[in-house]
Amino acid sequence: MACETSEEDVVSEYLGQNPQLERWVDTLRTRCESNKQWVARREFILRNMEAFPAVEPGVPSSSLDKLLSLSMVWANHVFLGCSYPQAVMDKVKEMGDGIVVIDAPVHKTTKDGLLARGKRSATAEGDADGAVKRAKFGSNELDGRAASWPASQKSGPRPQAPAQRQPFFNRLYKAVAWKLVSAGGFGPNLDHFEILRSCVESCKETLTSVFVPLKDIAGLPAGRTQKEGHVCEIRCQTVYMGTGYGRDESAARAMASKEALKVFQGRKVSVKICRRRFKGKDVEDLMLLDEQPRSQGFPPAISYPFEAEKPEGGSS
Repeated sequence: MACETSEEDVVSEYLGQNPQLERWVDTLRTRCESNKQWVARREFILRNMEAFPAVEPGVPSSSLDKLLSLSMVWANHVFLGCSYPQAVMDKVKEMGDGIVVIDAPVHKTTKDGLLARGKRSATAEGDADGAVKRAKFGSNELDGRAASWPASQKSGPRPQAPAQRQPFFNRLYKAVAWKLVSAGGFGPNLDHFEILRSCVESCKETLTSVFVPLKDIAGLPAGRTQKEGHVCEIRCQTVYMGTGYGRDESAARAMASKEALKVFQGRKVSVKICRRRFKGKDVEDLMLLDEQPRSQGFPPAISYPFEAEKPEGGSS
């Protein structure tokens, strides 16, 4: 996968013709990868993107996570001699077929499966999708020991997700600030959803609005006895921004947008991983917060984009 000169030239030429793709894929490089390792893993990623049609450059997704994890498994095996369950090895070898690594390290094993370099082969249960090892993308070290990613893993955002999302919300903060200034400041008579929507779209993103009938929501704030109407939750880039209640979906979305815009009234906004309730359980969620202290807990989540993927063929 890292390449002979001719293969590397083909990849470089392709990326030169697609500068946006080149800028995006370069953000996937870990800090401790050598040029040789990165060129190889980059080719692995580009060659296999078609097999993951849900992957869109610049858009976080579970499919992208899986592709990147497989690319790191392959690189760990080629360059570090790491060993994984046979189903995983078969999968990444098939995905890496045709990629040539010049002067690739040679790793020997003993009868006990110990690598000559002293690294013990990894063991795990499950099939290829369930046993893929999650790499430490964006961390300051890469020691060849990828974290376990079994099918039964605890769902939730990756630890590096807040840092990945923060630059976008810094831009959004500026866009909202200018929009509110031009509208005469934050107030009750604004079209809060339209302001939020236009600012998000000016930053090349879209809002996600999820609606649920109020009567179906568990854990509503104390004192709320109304059972008619809807609740709306607004997210962007999987980050929770606000919840609103209303007599219909439009009113609920307007209130959720108003709550979201309130967060932008401080000196800055921060993306953080917080604990909140979802379907009666505590989960970790990505949330957009201001600097104001909170006397109450967060409203319960009505959507959760970080649930572990169901295996192919499983029930929905």
